[in-house]
Amino acid sequence: MSWNPALDPDCPTGDAVDAIETLIVPRARDLGDFEVRRALPAPKRQMVGPFIFFDQMGPAEFLTGQGIDVRPHPHIGLATVTYLYQGRFHHRDSLGTDQWIDPGAVNLMTAGHGITHSERVDGDMLKAPYSMFGIQTWMALPKDAEDSAPAFVHAGRDALPILEGEGKRLRLILGTAYGERAPVPVASETFYIDAVLEPGARLPMPDDHEDRGAYVVQGSVEIAGDSYTPGQMMVFRPGDRVSLTAGPGGARLMLLGGATLEGPRFIWWNFVASSKERIEAAKEAWRAGDWEHGRFQLPPTDRDEFIPLPER
Repeated sequence: MSWNPALDPDCPTGDAVDAIETLIVPRARDLGDFEVRRALPAPKRQMVGPFIFFDQMGPAEFLTGQGIDVRPHPHIGLATVTYLYQGRFHHRDSLGTDQWIDPGAVNLMTAGHGITHSERVDGDMLKAPYSMFGIQTWMALPKDAEDSAPAFVHAGRDALPILEGEGKRLRLILGTAYGERAPVPVASETFYIDAVLEPGARLPMPDDHEDRGAYVVQGSVEIAGDSYTPGQMMVFRPGDRVSLTAGPGGARLMLLGGATLEGPRFIWWNFVASSKERIEAAKEAWRAGDWEHGRFQLPPTDRDEFIPLPER
C-alpha cells in the first residue's frame, strides 16, 4: 500500500492538553476493494516511536469470488506488521515465504535493503463470503538497519504473551511492556499491544517508553475527563503518567510506541529512508525490473505480475 498524506490532525484544548500531546483523526481512504482509515503519517506527527504508517483495514464484507488482491510490490527501510481481527491474508515474498495470517497472529516482514511481496485473498477463501478487519503498520528502521538483509517472521496467536485481569485482556504483539516480551525480534525499542477492556476497566499506559500512543478500534475510552471513539489516535507526552478508562460499552485499542529514531524519514510510495538518495536508488532499481540479478526479485510463487513504479 502507498502513502497518502491527506490527513488533518486535531489538537486538543483545555484539560486534555495535560494528557494528550496530539489527537489524530484519520480520514477514510478508498483503496478500490475496501476502505481504510489512515492515522500515520499525519502532517504534524510523522511517527509514534518507530511506527510511521498505521492503517485500519475494514471492517469489510466480501461476496463470494471477491477479495483483496495486492500484486507484488517493493519495500525498503521499514518493517511491515500485519495483525487481523477477522479474515485471512496470503503473504508471499521474494525470500520464498508463503504464509497465511490468521486473527491474533502476527506477520513481521523486514524490508531492509529491499524486499518484494504480495498480499492476496485466494483459494478456498473465495468460495464463500467472508469478513476482513485488521491493522497494517510500518515501522521505520534505524539507520544502522536500513541496509540489513530482508527477513520474515511469523508468530501464531498462541506464541504471543497474554496479560489479563481486572477486566483487561492484552496481547503483546511486538516489543516489551508490563514486564513481558514478545517473541518476534524488532530492530529498535518498541511496544505494540492489542488491548480489550470491559466497561469501566482502567489501563495505565506503559511508562518505560519514550513515545506512546493509543488507537481506538471499537468502543470508547476516557482520558482526563474526555471521551475518545473509534478511529482516533491519541499521542501522549513523554514521561506523563496516563491511564485509559473504558466507556460503558467497553473498548478495543491498539497501543503503540517506543524509542524515537535518529530523525525524520522520507516516504515515497512503498519506500521509507533516511535520505532522498536512498529513495531515488530504490525507484531506479524497481523501474529497471531486473528480477534475476537486480536489487529486487519477485516472489518465487507469484511472478506473473507486479505493480509498476508510479509516474509521480
